[in-house]
Amino acid sequence: MADMLAARRPGEPSFVDLFTPKLVTVLREGYGARDLQADAIAGLTVAIVALPLSMAIAVASGVTPDRGLYTAIIGGFLVSLLGGSRFQIGGPAGAFIVLVNLTVQRHGYDGLVLATCMAGLMMIAIGLLRLGAYIKYIPYPVTVGFTAGIGIIILASQVKDVLGLAIASEPAAIIAKLAAIAAAIGTANPATASVGGLCIGIILVLRRLRPAAPGFLIAIAIAAAITAVLQLDIETLGGRFGAAPSGLPAPSFPAVSLAKVQAVLPDAIAIALLGSIESLLSAVVADGMSGRRHRSNCELVAQGAANIGSVLFGGICVTGTIARTATNVRAGAKGPVAGLFHAVYILAFLLIASPLVAYVPLAALGAVLIVVAWNMIERDEMLSLMRSSRGDAVVLMATFLLTVFFDLTIAIGAGVVIGSFLFMRRMEEAVEVETGSDKGLVGDDRSDYAGSRTRYDAAAATDRNVVVFRISGAFFFGATARVSAILDRLGEHPPVFVLDFSDVPFIDSTAAKALESFAHKLRRSGTKVYFAGAQRSVRRALLNAGLRRPLVRYADTVETAKSLARSEADPGA
Repeated sequence: MADMLAARRPGEPSFVDLFTPKLVTVLREGYGARDLQADAIAGLTVAIVALPLSMAIAVASGVTPDRGLYTAIIGGFLVSLLGGSRFQIGGPAGAFIVLVNLTVQRHGYDGLVLATCMAGLMMIAIGLLRLGAYIKYIPYPVTVGFTAGIGIIILASQVKDVLGLAIASEPAAIIAKLAAIAAAIGTANPATASVGGLCIGIILVLRRLRPAAPGFLIAIAIAAAITAVLQLDIETLGGRFGAAPSGLPAPSFPAVSLAKVQAVLPDAIAIALLGSIESLLSAVVADGMSGRRHRSNCELVAQGAANIGSVLFGGICVTGTIARTATNVRAGAKGPVAGLFHAVYILAFLLIASPLVAYVPLAALGAVLIVVAWNMIERDEMLSLMRSSRGDAVVLMATFLLTVFFDLTIAIGAGVVIGSFLFMRRMEEAVEVETGSDKGLVGDDRSDYAGSRTRYDAAAATDRNVVVFRISGAFFFGATARVSAILDRLGEHPPVFVLDFSDVPFIDSTAAKALESFAHKLRRSGTKVYFAGAQRSVRRALLNAGLRRPLVRYADTVETAKSLARSEADPGA
């Protein structure tokens, strides 16, 4: 810790500044009774939204509904208590449904607990190492693609419960799942389908007529009342899971062994990656709505602690939830106290009204998730990205299809890799090499024809004994081959060669080594080499690659390099 503080450059925030929870910041700024009242109301508004969603997400994730409530209570409380965002609301999220379900199927709930604890430790480490800012480098088409893919999977997974289909064992793979649904469509329960359709209709109508109304909770309450009063023969939470507990369980630690750790490690990495992305995206949304700025590394540490706390108390994975966070901002929250209230309200429901959960039809929860999943598929954004460029379309579709048909972790990794290669290609195309005679681009490497080699024409230069080339753009490994090919086309070597770096903001070791090779070739032919206008960081990279006297000389400007060349050629001048 002392080393980290000692290494801090002047003007940089200290370790304490970076990791002070926003709750502390808000209280330091002055927190009065009006702020408390506003946060209490905002917390209640969010709790009303979070209550049905937490149960629905838990059931869809393959665990009991009470585990979703534990997640919202413990995880949500810790996110608001320790987090780096004023308005972030933590809890179970739809983006985790597929991942949690698969982890529970493969390793059981104990395996999920261990994987989530490991993921929490990873997130804490990422935050403490100040790597949170790197999450922003995940391309936007990747986030849109995997979110839409998850939405499709959730939609398909809820058809069985909403229609009341008789499927003994529903396959996990999307193609097999759809085939099983099609084969069992004749077993649909009219009462179940009617309740599910009614819930979807209520939610959509309320969103249009009364956007501020808690449509999810109202739809579920009406569905539960109709089911109980009419004694409909449809499956409820009580029928599938039994009575809901009326309090929090005691914390328990998972059994740990080397074999178990190795088995759940891929799932832990996926949980940490997805949790980090989703949480910081949610914090960015809150910043955009409120005009505030979150502390990304502090937020990751809080999310890691919240995930560990949640599963130790019987919950599932926690992340920042975009919809609930946006609701919190719109409801007038003043700070993290609203998130604390949201957790306390859900705890009060668990303590007082948990028996009512047994009457909730599974079709109603399925209807809620169908609406959530449909909203996760950002259709306008997908169309916009498909039209924007071929590269964005490729990244989007690769991530989307891999998410739906293969694996979420592989999809994100593949999307990031493809996006990175496309970015490097664009950066490579942006690099130009121009002559000092203002004739523009000397050439490029897209032609392999030997006759395209350009010979140096002394008469065309501003000085017959000096040729000047200017490189523009980030000179990195992706552009090295192209720039090297252009430089190599310089036919007869001039007495003096000046390479202008004034428009080069960055150079990496690969490019610097390529220039070293080129400089040695010029020196062997008797050419004096000057590098002009290199920024401090660029010059440092060049020097580290061995580009120093007597191989090359440095000058602040091209004109200075020319003057130095003349004075060395004619000392008496």
